[in-house]
Amino acid sequence: MLRRPEYRRALVFCALIGIPVSLVAFWFLVLLHELENLIWTDWPHDLGWTDPPWWWPVPLALVSGVVVALAVLRLPGRGGPVPAAGLHSGETSKAPVPGVVFAALASLPLGAVLGPEAPLIALGGGLALVFRDLVRAPATEASTVLLGAAGAAAAIAAIFGSPLVAAVMLMEVAGVGGPQLFAVMLPALLSSGIGAIVFTGFGHWTGLKTGSLNIGLPTPPLLDAGDVLWSALMAVVIGATVHGVMVGGRIAGRFVTERPLCNTVLCALAAAGCAALYAVITGRSPSEVSLSGQAALAQLAGNPHAWSVGSLLAVLAFKGVAYALCLGSLRGGPTFPSLFLGGAVGVLLAPLPGLGVVAGMAAGMAASCAAALRLPVSTVVLVVLMVGNSETVPVIVLAAVVSFVTTELLPQGPGIPAFRPRVGRARRECTG
Repeated sequence: MLRRPEYRRALVFCALIGIPVSLVAFWFLVLLHELENLIWTDWPHDLGWTDPPWWWPVPLALVSGVVVALAVLRLPGRGGPVPAAGLHSGETSKAPVPGVVFAALASLPLGAVLGPEAPLIALGGGLALVFRDLVRAPATEASTVLLGAAGAAAAIAAIFGSPLVAAVMLMEVAGVGGPQLFAVMLPALLSSGIGAIVFTGFGHWTGLKTGSLNIGLPTPPLLDAGDVLWSALMAVVIGATVHGVMVGGRIAGRFVTERPLCNTVLCALAAAGCAALYAVITGRSPSEVSLSGQAALAQLAGNPHAWSVGSLLAVLAFKGVAYALCLGSLRGGPTFPSLFLGGAVGVLLAPLPGLGVVAGMAAGMAASCAAALRLPVSTVVLVVLMVGNSETVPVIVLAAVVSFVTTELLPQGPGIPAFRPRVGRARRECTG
């Protein structure tokens, strides 16, 4: 294939379009970040509050629900895929890009319990086709698929900060290799994770000495039997629980398709109500339930002792319900809320004999993300990069595989019916 001139030209073109797509994705993320800081930090401070008051998410959710519903009803592409359907590349097209951006801006900074990765996939793929048409490159079916995948990878690398995560995720999202991919990768992933214990060390046994790329950074304690055992048990429970949340998201998605305008607003307000109740009960910021959880996850990892057992239980319960509601109604991606939920479970269970915070958070994040995304290899790569050490790789692999298998063996629940807008629907549905 590399000897074919057209393929070499396609590689060069993909490299070139990666530059503008990455820049657009970067500034899109900057805009989301600045809007989030403005709405959830600057405005409350300007009004005299240290944290947003308990009722803060409610008016934001009202605006978000109305705007997202109008994007679904009026704009091409219905604002992007429903998050409860999971990450997928779908049919790459440039027509949905404005609606995707519009719905994401109306969802993510205003408190949706979702992340930006799904809009970035659609944005990157669509922009790649826009640049192709600007330079009048041949528009063939093969070039559309290739450029769409390249643009999506360039965009999603901006949020995860790694081209490796983007490439692996796009490979799994696009279904390269079909069912055989998981049939081969799961045993290989599991056996390599278990085998890694032999070389990285287990308990007081230091393992076999082999060549290493380690440059001498400090490492956490070696794994022991408690880490491995609790990680596997956690993965089963977390996998089943997050699977239930995803099924709840699909149920919310079916509810929304019946009356998109009113039911989208109702789901958004219900998610905001979860954040408000959490703030009233715990006295903490409602932003810990609202938003993606990316910033809260960093705070949790940096100072886990600042969270009491009660606050951890409350954030798990309320954020889990809000996550399910947003999965079916607003627009964004499922990755970061699942990572936060898994990390919170890991901190909550860290006092178990032989577990610890580092291994607990690593295993919890891997199990939760694998259950939400159904992308076990991408999950392992992502969590390993986030944790930042090689010592926890075996428990990350073990938790991701066990959680993935658990979710695949459970009943999958209802699908989300295709939405077919009708003329005048938005005006009539709320008046009966």
